[in-house]
Amino acid sequence: MRLVQVLIPQGRRESVLESLDQQGVDYAVFEEVGRGDFEAMVQFPVPPSGVETVMEKLTTAGIRDDSYTIVLPTETVVSQRLSALKERFPGLRISREELHARAEDLAPANSTFFSFLILSTVIAATGLLLDSAATIIGAMVVAPLMGPAVSASVGTILADRQMATRGVVLQVTGLAAAIATAAVLGGVLQQTILIPPGINIQEIPQVAERTSPNVLSLFLALGSGIAGAISIMRGSGSTLVGVAIAVALVPPAATSGLGIAFGLPAVAIAGAVLVVVNLLAINLSALILFYLSGFKPLDADERESVRSSVAARIAVIGVGIAVLSLVLTGVTYASFQTSSFEQQTQSELQRQFDEADIEGVELVSVTVDYRPIDYLLGNQPRVNVLVGIPRDLQAPPDLAQRFDDQLTEGLGRDVVVRVGFVEAQVSDDASTRASIGGLAPANSRLDRPSSLLDCPSVLIDRSSDLLDRPSVLRTPEGQP
Repeated sequence: MRLVQVLIPQGRRESVLESLDQQGVDYAVFEEVGRGDFEAMVQFPVPPSGVETVMEKLTTAGIRDDSYTIVLPTETVVSQRLSALKERFPGLRISREELHARAEDLAPANSTFFSFLILSTVIAATGLLLDSAATIIGAMVVAPLMGPAVSASVGTILADRQMATRGVVLQVTGLAAAIATAAVLGGVLQQTILIPPGINIQEIPQVAERTSPNVLSLFLALGSGIAGAISIMRGSGSTLVGVAIAVALVPPAATSGLGIAFGLPAVAIAGAVLVVVNLLAINLSALILFYLSGFKPLDADERESVRSSVAARIAVIGVGIAVLSLVLTGVTYASFQTSSFEQQTQSELQRQFDEADIEGVELVSVTVDYRPIDYLLGNQPRVNVLVGIPRDLQAPPDLAQRFDDQLTEGLGRDVVVRVGFVEAQVSDDASTRASIGGLAPANSRLDRPSSLLDCPSVLIDRSSDLLDRPSVLRTPEGQP
């Protein structure tokens, strides 16, 4: 429920009270004892969905723009007359006036906005470099970028051009400021001992997660925009925190800035694409939802121009999303291809080992170094194969080349194969072997802390010859 207080201008008391009587609203009237511009104050309870309707009638009755209207949320209202009042004003959304006020709060003063933006970017960039999900979530909560997106949509719907323009400007300048802040921070940190020299930020999981945006990112942003719009117009502001965490605008902007600082154009572009797609999707979904919910300007003469403005803005945003969706589609397809190649490679090598069935020889692991960016740039996949062999078995000198030829023929793609060898002991206990998936048993030397997993053996590139004897790793005590 809402408690509405209206100061009635001189000479409008009877028409205002008559309007409230016609709408079946209970009210209380208090004499005004101020400076004399108003003759009384009327106070009445009304459901949130009824505030807009009642205020439109009161405007017709003489409540001017220079009057005062205060809408207060109420904790509890006890009355048997509430049910009839709710039936008279059905619906769940808040009034136009409340929506406008909330949108203004979501786009704070410039000093406040940019202070929170810079702080959240610093937190996000630090969390990315530390690979700390908790820190990045904290940056999402502090980030203020979503507010201007909502206020721009509200300003467009309610014909408040100043609010709409300011919302757009804050989004553009805020995005640029976030990327610049992360770039400067990354450049400064590289000159300190806070991060190791030669670090490859592409290998940090939290950074890699934001450099491979796909089509699912678009659906996430659209859903977050709808959730944010619903939370605003239904009066559930606490939901915005969850929406801010879900859409994550600042972390990809910080990723883009770090890409600039570390001289990685692919990272910078991928992060920028992700944050721009998110912002556009939020604007689009909020704009459409507010319009479909029936929010309109108070002035009937502006409603036609608002309709044209909304259509034009939806078209522009839609074109922007469509263009960027081509990038998302390409990344999605590349991710699918690289994942499929990795699975096919592992299956093909496992099949070859199963068919060879050489006693004592085990396929320990197969890893594929092949990222979506490699697929898009046409780089060859790198396949690393780790093989366990008995001490008395000579390793084939051309095994890497053989794997290369077989994978190229079977998968139809040129690859670079590296093979590593480690001495293995395989017991005859079938149940033990089955329990570890066909790899070396738990009592073998591969299970020792100094195994290849902790101390890699020599990796032989397909372009180099094997040594005269295989590279082995001997760990038991008393042996070299």
